[in-house]
Amino acid sequence: MPKLAANLSMLFTEVDFLDRFAAAAKAGFKGVEYLFPYDFPAEDIKARLEQNGLEQVLFNLPAGDWAAGSRGIAVDPSRVEEFKAGVDQAIAYAKVLGNKQVNCLAGIPPAGVSAEQAEATFVANLKYAAEKLKGAGIKLIAEAINTRDIPGFFLNNSKQALDIIEQVGSDNLAFQYDIYHMQIMEGDIIPTIEKNLSIINHIQLADNPGRHEPGTGELNYHNIFAFLDKVGYQGWVGAEYKPATTTEAGLGWLKTHGVA
Repeated sequence: MPKLAANLSMLFTEVDFLDRFAAAAKAGFKGVEYLFPYDFPAEDIKARLEQNGLEQVLFNLPAGDWAAGSRGIAVDPSRVEEFKAGVDQAIAYAKVLGNKQVNCLAGIPPAGVSAEQAEATFVANLKYAAEKLKGAGIKLIAEAINTRDIPGFFLNNSKQALDIIEQVGSDNLAFQYDIYHMQIMEGDIIPTIEKNLSIINHIQLADNPGRHEPGTGELNYHNIFAFLDKVGYQGWVGAEYKPATTTEAGLGWLKTHGVA
């Protein structure tokens, strides 16, 4: 049975962020993830984790002004110092929260920045972050995201991600495999996970189309979960989907898919 983490940026949004921890625990989740913790004091989040017996699984490095449309700064040559400061901020939060891995969102290259410049900047930033995080005992992962939901996103398929990881050459950098994003970009979910299992440190899920809960779309999550058990995947699976109605109304998939 995969270890499931509730993504609190998408689930239980019927209540305020800090109240979502209790809602996730009540629903049976043992771990939580979300986009960013930085709008709240780390000690406040830590208290909610402890009160509800939850493990902090994942959050992202600072990614610019999300509300204004930023989706990452790691490919922007003009924001390298901001990226490095973000690594320090993520480490500070992770130490308080007991978080053992953080994700890097590549972002969208600014106008005038070539693909080659964006890649070189991304590789250099990942090298820096991987080394700095390794010293703090924190794993760095990088995620490919589909270009339908985020047009222009730089890191957008498994092959590209694996090529970048090879260029970085760090044993502290792994791949975050998002089933929803990769179903849109390339399909072939189970063979791709199986081929790259050694470099995948975190998985996220949602069905397609719609990015709703498992069972609402075309993906056979019964087979996917059975496969993850068969190959002995030990990492977390983040439930990062948009509930079709309310979070609670859509949680039946946990039982029908045999993961609760």
